[in-house]
Amino acid sequence: MKKLLLVSVVVLGMLGLTACGSSEDSKDKGKTTLEVFNIKTETAEQMDALVEKYEKSHPEIKINMTTVGGGTDATAAMQSKFSSGDEPDVFMLGGLSDTQTWEHKLYDLTDTDLAKNAIEGTLEGATLNDKVLGVPMNIEGYGWLINKEIFKKAGIEVEAIQSFADFEKAVKILDSKSEELGLDGVFAFSGGETWVTSQFSSNFIAPEFSDSLIETYGAKELKFTYNKQMENYLNLAAKYNASPLESMDYSTSVEELFAGGKAAIVHQGNWIVPTLNSLDESFAKEKLDIIPMFVESETQGKIVAGPAWYWGVNKDKDQKVIDASIEFLTWMYTDEEAMDSIINEFDFIPAYTNFSGDKITDPLSNKIYTYLADGKTVPWAHNSYPDGFGQNVIGVQVQAYTADQITWDDFVKTVTTTWKDERK
Repeated sequence: MKKLLLVSVVVLGMLGLTACGSSEDSKDKGKTTLEVFNIKTETAEQMDALVEKYEKSHPEIKINMTTVGGGTDATAAMQSKFSSGDEPDVFMLGGLSDTQTWEHKLYDLTDTDLAKNAIEGTLEGATLNDKVLGVPMNIEGYGWLINKEIFKKAGIEVEAIQSFADFEKAVKILDSKSEELGLDGVFAFSGGETWVTSQFSSNFIAPEFSDSLIETYGAKELKFTYNKQMENYLNLAAKYNASPLESMDYSTSVEELFAGGKAAIVHQGNWIVPTLNSLDESFAKEKLDIIPMFVESETQGKIVAGPAWYWGVNKDKDQKVIDASIEFLTWMYTDEEAMDSIINEFDFIPAYTNFSGDKITDPLSNKIYTYLADGKTVPWAHNSYPDGFGQNVIGVQVQAYTADQITWDDFVKTVTTTWKDERK
């Protein structure tokens, strides 16, 4: 009897262990799992925190967030996932070129609430054949970011810079006082990063195509109407850069020189705010400002602003997964707690009409939003160039030019000829 009892206890114990193990292993059983591919490394922590909030309020959903970027080729990493069959459910698109590349995989989001609530004009970079194939992550703006505290110490009024001549004068004043200001150079332009010079070119190419991404994307020819303006700005940056423009990297530019007060000007956008905040909590709030470029007009400057990235949804997934993907994206931009995170933790400029501009507390983001509202912006045109053109042609040729390996005429000829060849 004792033996029987002992066997019974052992068997029951094993069953109990099996049941517990099954309970643990099947904790996520019945949940819908979403695979999200994110390349915004600078807000990876914020994104992970937002996902955690979503999962708590949506226990039926599990989200696996993969973030790839920084020094890694995110485009290659995403292509690798698709090639291996490990396709993400939600992934990011960098404008019309990416949208066309992945068009065969993208779900039509035209009738979603997000598409309907997007600020006018912000869907252009992910719309093909009258279908909205991506919804904007946020609005980002860029141009000459400055340390206005350094400008003030040099006796320069930022608001008085109303032309290229004013900007050039300010740069020369900063250079003349560089020793007392503790500057290694006026500029910290990271020309070693071809994505920076690709972005830089948008100010000078977008106006030729009526500030239209679609017109830029379809253009068979680039006349480079505003190349002289680009030459003037580039010559100025190269002459007064802290070290050779063509070899400076992002980390040296932003984290060491600009954040460290050793350079007064960088060519970047509001995406560097989280980095600056991590290095100096007061920098973004008290020192950061943006100066426009004077290209089409000698007296009316513009910055570049608009959606840089779009969320796309994989159409080849089960409808349940597609619906869950759309629900997650919608929650990000409509739930009150999530909306607060988007503005105050991500430091994003929202691309949707249900947000209030009054709630944008970051000074730079607020100023970019004002530029956009006042019509003083050009779009992210470089995302509509021929595939790889911005970095592999413009970026590389800028490096050659600033290193005195080619003339400006050589630069213009290569850029215009290559554009035409790529668009045949």
